[in-house]
Amino acid sequence: MADPAEDPHIVVHAPALDGSRRVTSGDETLGVASHIDDVREILRLADHGGISLLDLVREPGGVADVEGTDLIEWQGGGPEDWPGLSEEHHGA
Repeated sequence: MADPAEDPHIVVHAPALDGSRRVTSGDETLGVASHIDDVREILRLADHGGISLLDLVREPGGVADVEGTDLIEWQGGGPEDWPGLSEEHHGA
């Protein structure tokens, strides 16, 4: 179990050929996202010392800011870059 006193290093990796992006914390793969909402869900389900990773990026007003937090490193494009799969997700 992770130490809750230590901030996790969360990385949303560069898009794969199909547009999906791997989400990791340290050496652990948390999941694969095809949309920003998937990142939120992956972090909601991930545990960091008994605390949801999504709760770590929650603003004082209660909104989870996965796009603006310094706890998430976006590689190969920012939170708005979802080539290929994002069009399908919005149509669902």
